[in-house]
Amino acid sequence: MSSLTAAQFRSLFEMAGGEDISFLFGDDEAAAVAAPVELQGKRGWEEVDQGEGSGAVAAKRQRSPTSSRENSSGSNEGGQEEVSEAAAAMAAAVGRGGGRRLWVKERDSEWWDMVSSPDYPDSEFRKAFRMSKATFEVVCDELAAAVAKEDTMLRAAIPVRKRVAVCVWRLATGEPLRLVSKRFGLGISTCHKLVLEVCAALKAMVMPKVVRWPEAGDAAAIAAHFEAISGISGVVGAIYTTHIPIIAPKSNVASYYNRRHTERNQKTSYSMTVQCVVDSTGAFTDVCIGWPGSNSDEEVLEKSALYLHRGVPGLIQGQWVVGGGSFPLMDWMLVPYTHQNLTWAQHMLNEKVAAVRGVARDAFERLKRRWGCLQKRTEVKLLDLPTVLGACCVLHNICERSGDAVVDADDCAFDLFDDDMVAENAVRSSAAAQARDAIAHNLLHSGGGASFF
Repeated sequence: MSSLTAAQFRSLFEMAGGEDISFLFGDDEAAAVAAPVELQGKRGWEEVDQGEGSGAVAAKRQRSPTSSRENSSGSNEGGQEEVSEAAAAMAAAVGRGGGRRLWVKERDSEWWDMVSSPDYPDSEFRKAFRMSKATFEVVCDELAAAVAKEDTMLRAAIPVRKRVAVCVWRLATGEPLRLVSKRFGLGISTCHKLVLEVCAALKAMVMPKVVRWPEAGDAAAIAAHFEAISGISGVVGAIYTTHIPIIAPKSNVASYYNRRHTERNQKTSYSMTVQCVVDSTGAFTDVCIGWPGSNSDEEVLEKSALYLHRGVPGLIQGQWVVGGGSFPLMDWMLVPYTHQNLTWAQHMLNEKVAAVRGVARDAFERLKRRWGCLQKRTEVKLLDLPTVLGACCVLHNICERSGDAVVDADDCAFDLFDDDMVAENAVRSSAAAQARDAIAHNLLHSGGGASFF
């Protein structure tokens, strides 16, 4: 475009609409101006409604590739200034119209406000969360450092007690996250995140404190208690393995296929195993979680830390861990006779072993009665499930040692049913076989159970 004199520039404002202005351009420029321009896509200027009642209209400018290059090279500073002013005007219009850029959906937390009140009855709290108020406060104190968050400029952080309550309620009831969300006045994704965070903190920080192998003094007390139950001396634990039903995984499906549950239920079943050693009070002293459900009890044992770090190195020598017929007889593992045509002494030993093993079975039954999420096929992702199961075991121990009995409620009723199989390699130690025969003879003829180590 040719340079304009001051007089020509003033004359532009005096022209009537539709007058020819080609005299302002050169020959090539005039031809370009006269040519029709085809617009593609949206129109160059359009009105944008900024919300009900705002009345604000902003011009949205469509930039061509040419103008983009010009702006990026700094040759269109005036255009940038226009766009900035238009954006500022739009923001001001939105503010005047009452529109909110950041907002939080208002939710009702009336139920949690009532339950968390000091006046709420402890008996009702026990039914809701499967633990007393005092035990709940102990759990909160243990987790405070790990799960507490700081307030931000946008919103206040969720308190520790509410974070823990969301997790415990979800584990206790197995209620869908959609209903948990409504109950606590939180978003569904927030509840899901809180459950995993609290479970991870329980497994990482609290499990080493409450799930541990008994020291010498504790082991002696446990052995004395088990001997009073069965007449067999030197017993420091009872071992049991249960299966947690899962949805068919996307990978390694065959590994998680549970043939025994499938045959019993006449329905394809998949599961994950939980193996635990239990003391005489029903608290877990060793846990092995996460092996696929196609593994037998014997195979899970061989992969566990109990076997690799205690059994093989000989750290349980002189003591017994009592298991069912699905476990092998070893120098530290006492199991019942599984062959046919048993003698009276062998029958006697099997009865006493069943009494010890019953302590572990009852502990698992209370575990599943207390935490309703374990009573049905879980929807937890396979990767997160060992963490959730570990948290259930930790909370079980805390409740057991705090004296919080499982509440007798309709939704707590549950019958434990796990299929027992005979170990393939039933006897792995001739010395253990002789010790078992001696214990059986002593139980029948002397009414006692010497260790015979």
